[in-house]
Amino acid sequence: MSRTQQQIRLAARPVGLPGAGDWEHVEAPIGEPREGELLVRVIHISLDPAMRGWMNEGKSYIPPVGIGEVMRAAAVGRVVSSRHPKFAEGDYVSGVFGVQEYCVSDGRGVTKADPGLAPLPRYLGTLGATGMTAYFGLIDIGRPEPGQTVVVSGAAGAVGSVVGQIAKILGCRVVGIAGGERKCRMLVDELGFDAAVDYRSQDVKQALREHAPDGVDVYFDNVGGDILDAVLTRLARGARIVICGAISQYNSVDGAKGPANYLSLLVNRASMTGMVVFDYVDRYAEAAARLAEWQAEGRLTSVQDVVEGTVADFPETLLRLFRGENTGKLVLTIADE
Repeated sequence: MSRTQQQIRLAARPVGLPGAGDWEHVEAPIGEPREGELLVRVIHISLDPAMRGWMNEGKSYIPPVGIGEVMRAAAVGRVVSSRHPKFAEGDYVSGVFGVQEYCVSDGRGVTKADPGLAPLPRYLGTLGATGMTAYFGLIDIGRPEPGQTVVVSGAAGAVGSVVGQIAKILGCRVVGIAGGERKCRMLVDELGFDAAVDYRSQDVKQALREHAPDGVDVYFDNVGGDILDAVLTRLARGARIVICGAISQYNSVDGAKGPANYLSLLVNRASMTGMVVFDYVDRYAEAAARLAEWQAEGRLTSVQDVVEGTVADFPETLLRLFRGENTGKLVLTIADE
């Protein structure tokens, strides 16, 4: 094994979309695990919209990535050396290993992944934080009831595609909002959504009048901006809005655009609640068990967009998220399993 590795470090705070000057591609030594640590060879790296927020200075639900630090990222890898009692050489594991080829970890937040039960990238998607976000955001905050109408934005993305399927499992009518005919067709034909709205070619308000004539009971928002404002005009009484993300706003140089139609919350006695998946760490096992069960029953499909490449491909691959080019969970594979 080479004693050096490739890393991507944050070089500057981006203004707008992250550019080449915001990253530093570094060759660095591979660390040796000390007592209580393990060395992981990274195989699959998770790419998530939240990464854009982690690059910004300022108060958030998690400290920002420091200038000069390896870019934070969840990943799946294989243990190549261990001095940790819970992990052995050869184990497949998932954790926050960063955008690099190797990571020395103290084991906190690291869990084993079984490639015999599911393909490894799935532990970054449906069986990872993505699935947990969809599960707890919809069930705990959205509180859908059978027969109610659930609308999901970013519905062809990693979280949205899982949210819509869970809502169907729970007996709801599900409308997805996505960009492009291909994505909308996938939502209905492959994932079982009742309807899909193409925000690029359709008037979202008008489409919701058609597909949610009695109003929207639960709205799971991944995009913010104009689409959030449009859905606010179609709320049913007592509606619940889950604020999971706002990808349309992350790269704005003028600041985030707030909802102009927020008084609809008052009129319809509705609620709007933010959710962060880290608040549910002590219940991850509950969600993982149910998600795995639904997958085994064929009721939950994992949609993944796996890009083969190297650490150096991370900056450009990340931009696929903000261009709307990915379908489902975006993963960068940098090594063989």
